[in-house]
Amino acid sequence: MPKDKITKDLTIEEVLEKYPETVKVFIDLKIPCLVCGEPLWGTVEETSKKYNVPLDTLLSNLNKALEK
Repeated sequence: MPKDKITKDLTIEEVLEKYPETVKVFIDLKIPCLVCGEPLWGTVEETSKKYNVPLDTLLSNLNKALEK
């Protein structure tokens, strides 16, 4: 179990910096690809609203990525 947990208040930049393994989660959920250079600003919660991804789904998938 990871020590840290990704929460809705973390910024996308913080998540990606601290947990680069989460990039695939964003891509799989059709949140604009970070590798194609589109910047994502804001928190995990704001991003889920902007891209119509349920917050609990996004948080669950991000935190599962930390367990691998």
